[in-house]
Amino acid sequence: MRAEVFTIFPDLVSNWCGASLLGKAWRGGAIDIVVHDLRAGANDPHRSVDDSPFGGGAGMVLAPGPVFAAVEAAAPVRPLYLLGPGGRRFDQAMARELAQGEGFSLLCGRYEGVDERVAEHLVDGELGIGDYVLAGGEAAAVVVVEAVARLVPGVMGNLASSEEESFTDGLLEYPHYTRPAEFRGWGVPEVLLSGHHERVARWRRAAALARTLERRPDLVAARGGLSPAERALLAEWGFDRLISYVYGPDRPDRP
Repeated sequence: MRAEVFTIFPDLVSNWCGASLLGKAWRGGAIDIVVHDLRAGANDPHRSVDDSPFGGGAGMVLAPGPVFAAVEAAAPVRPLYLLGPGGRRFDQAMARELAQGEGFSLLCGRYEGVDERVAEHLVDGELGIGDYVLAGGEAAAVVVVEAVARLVPGVMGNLASSEEESFTDGLLEYPHYTRPAEFRGWGVPEVLLSGHHERVARWRRAAALARTLERRPDLVAARGGLSPAERALLAEWGFDRLISYVYGPDRPDRP
């Protein structure tokens, strides 16, 4: 899969993507990451990419000329998304959607914004990672690239890791423990030390449901609430108290 990023700070993106498992996968060819410098599209000695906004106001705006020139010269893989807070919300479902394609491209905004003609006539859509404002799209770009790359075969060392992590089944991931079995008086759940793989799997499922119910009940509601089997599983491991604790016994939206 190919991921292309357009930015005025190419080193920010390249350095992040070149580290850890993502960097190893990039160097090994499991994923192809191409970072383009938007200043390559500038046609003045100062390689300017911004200008003051029509109508006045604070800050500068990323101008259409250099952006169009850089993108058209590179002819990147599509879809091409402009990163910004007003776009489609990026989530795990969209990460899976992008991972199943041949590639995607991202355009990082900067300054006060990007000339609207870029959004209207150059990109295929807008994409945001949350309801907050960043100084530029580079941080968002590496979030998207890493989240998608983790789902590409050959990027992660253990395929099961991506299949069991948070949001894969609409739930948060279960808690993890490692050695020592007791640390400062805090122990590990006994079932994890039992060697009984089926019981461990059932506990992990119950713990994932309980954690999601406690911390992100909206995710449980989005799944249509708890099934009878899930309620029974929570009760089996003593987590059923969370249903009343989170929702109250008389809440109409109780799962």
